[in-house]
Amino acid sequence: EGRHYTLGTNYRSTRAMVDGVNRIFDHAESRDTGRGAFLFREGGGNPVPFTAVAAQDRKDRFVVQGSEGPALTLWHPDDQTDPFSKDDYRQRMAESCASEIARLLNLGQAGNAGFQEDGKPLRPLRPGDLAVLVRSYAQAKAVREELARREVRTVYLSDKDSVLKTPEAHDLRLWLRAAAEPDEDRLLRAALGTRTLDLPLPSLEHLNQDESAWEARVLQFRSYRALWRQQGVLPMLRRLIHDFALPQRLAQTTAGERTLTNLLHLSELLQQGASELDGEQALIRFLSEQISEESAGEERILRLESDENLVKVITIHKSKGLEYPLVFIPFACHYRPVSTKDAVVKYHGPDGHRVTVLAPDEDQVRQADFERLAEDLRLLYVALTRARHACWVGVADVKTGRSPQSDLHQTALGYLLTGGEQLAASSDLRARLEYLKGDCAYLAVEPLPTADDTRFRAKAADAPVLAARKVVRRAASEPWWIASYSALKIGGEEAGESFNATPEDEAAQPVLQYELELLAPETALAQKLSEADAPDDGEDLQPTDATAAQIHRFPKGAGPGTFLHGLLEWAAGEGFAQLSANPARLGDAIARRCNRRNWERWIAPLEAWMGHLLETPLPLGEHKASLHRLETYQPEMEFWFETANVDTRKLDALVCAHTLSGAPRPRLEKTVLHGMLKGFIDLVFEHGGRYYVADYKSNWLGPADADYTPEAMAAAILEKRYDLQYALYLLALHRQLQARLPDYDYDRHIGGAAYLFLRGSRAPSRGVHFERPSRALIEAMDALFRGADDQAYPS
Repeated sequence: EGRHYTLGTNYRSTRAMVDGVNRIFDHAESRDTGRGAFLFREGGGNPVPFTAVAAQDRKDRFVVQGSEGPALTLWHPDDQTDPFSKDDYRQRMAESCASEIARLLNLGQAGNAGFQEDGKPLRPLRPGDLAVLVRSYAQAKAVREELARREVRTVYLSDKDSVLKTPEAHDLRLWLRAAAEPDEDRLLRAALGTRTLDLPLPSLEHLNQDESAWEARVLQFRSYRALWRQQGVLPMLRRLIHDFALPQRLAQTTAGERTLTNLLHLSELLQQGASELDGEQALIRFLSEQISEESAGEERILRLESDENLVKVITIHKSKGLEYPLVFIPFACHYRPVSTKDAVVKYHGPDGHRVTVLAPDEDQVRQADFERLAEDLRLLYVALTRARHACWVGVADVKTGRSPQSDLHQTALGYLLTGGEQLAASSDLRARLEYLKGDCAYLAVEPLPTADDTRFRAKAADAPVLAARKVVRRAASEPWWIASYSALKIGGEEAGESFNATPEDEAAQPVLQYELELLAPETALAQKLSEADAPDDGEDLQPTDATAAQIHRFPKGAGPGTFLHGLLEWAAGEGFAQLSANPARLGDAIARRCNRRNWERWIAPLEAWMGHLLETPLPLGEHKASLHRLETYQPEMEFWFETANVDTRKLDALVCAHTLSGAPRPRLEKTVLHGMLKGFIDLVFEHGGRYYVADYKSNWLGPADADYTPEAMAAAILEKRYDLQYALYLLALHRQLQARLPDYDYDRHIGGAAYLFLRGSRAPSRGVHFERPSRALIEAMDALFRGADDQAYPS
């Protein structure tokens, strides 16, 4: 009491609009029965009453065919004999609302509807002058679909929708997969068949008949892969969008601008994600994970396409504080009652504190539903006060579920009409509406407009045709790009898929194929994984050893390798020592990951293998170290450093001369690295005062531990050119320690590179290939990457 502050004058709306809203709420406030307009009246007091406000009024008026219409119109279906179900109510109101909007827009385009001030010409009505207020996505979807059928373009304003839940996100993922592996027919056909590209069916069929046309598409997507690797995913996607003329074609469709906005938004998100990832497959996995997540972060919320001339469909919550010339509230009688079936019920107790109840009783549901009605009334007030000139409200008798009884009195508008009394018959609604109108000239009660298929034919804007400016600058003399290990090619083949995932052998399946198979347990791979038997060579082993030995039969390929790598990355993040001391926790994590893939038969083998790996002393030259005893380590250490016109043949010659005793190996193709080199090191750790890099390799070298000899591992290192990989890793570590350790010295502080062949952890070699390249190599590489390589290239 004594602390009420009221804004007594409305400066937004016309006097007619304000008086119409005043009439509706004053009708409930002045009723002898009930609890006032906002349900705060109790006994003789009302701490929050409805107070009618004055209006500043506006100079302009909304005019249709030469005359002003009523400011507030209540639509009702005059043929209604029984309450509508929620779906029927939503559909009928959406159709009628869309038809009326199309009619008004056509009148506006003809110059027969718009806004006019005294002595000034009419300003025609445009789509941007209209807003449709809704409570939910389902309502927005219903009215937008009906408007789209009538060729009325809309924009949906909500604070929940994620761009990653749109069809464009799924189509873009298919484009990325095809660009990453353009020679994979299945992936390329899936990309070309996406709805967003919308290629004609005859054109797609032509690709099946004309081999040269198909080869042209393959070459096209190969160029996208090259552009992706040299300049990034965003330039690549922009090139693809323009090559397929999407801006021009989408501009001709009703939802085209929305589609193009989503594509550009997704491209920017991918460019941002690529800065923290290495390789094409990593980015594809990133997008897949983002699509599958439930939450929508702020950066993922749908961006608006240009809403200059679009009808706005907006939630009432988001409309707070906004205003629109004309407003439609077609679903004003929709509501969701609180029920005993709700998992959680919330309401305020007698002391004003919020109460949360599981398994509520009838009294608690009644109190919570009372508060729901009060909130609905406040939202209805917000909705009705958004309009400057006119508002149309859809009213009908409604019911809940299969009950034939009217529930209109439980809705916000129904409460204002009836004071909480149930309608005896649906036909009584008209009388209630007329009684509410009374002698108010600004309030109209009209039959629901007839739904028809009238379309809005928007005229093209009269804009001058402009000539494009010509580029006069010269081409860049030095191409600058971000490279990674995957950019290096060995005799026509790439050095690896990425720093962390490389093809394991010639039979390796692409990661994408592997992921698709995980989604379909019935596939051959899933059956193979789930039905695998114990290895033939494990019969004489102890049970634990036999179980662990099955790691040799774990499937080959980049996909299974990524799985093992991810398991070790997780273990490092959780703490090797903590997991070694808590086998149950480790087993639970492995079981969860395997169960998601229908790999139940692999839980025990992987658990035995992982537990052994964590405690195995790994040979590091003259020293040994176990993962579970490491105290200082960093998993997935990222590095970036500058590359200044690095000739990969010089780099190759250096590495070949200084590693693995100069043994012969495949040569790198000529490439110039100029820009930045990036990568992620699986594990960097300190042991005995020295710093090491480690990398996990799932290569299959044979069916038994005895196959993981130093010679076999060295041969794999040479074939796959992992020597080049660990040389780059040690250079990155060398530069990091130079910047961090005041007394840094390569000979004292660098331990070397340990490559862990994961399947051979029980071999005498422990599956470790270890090498500590000379100081001369690292310093020569450092000079080469700085551009001072005159002395770096061996003769």
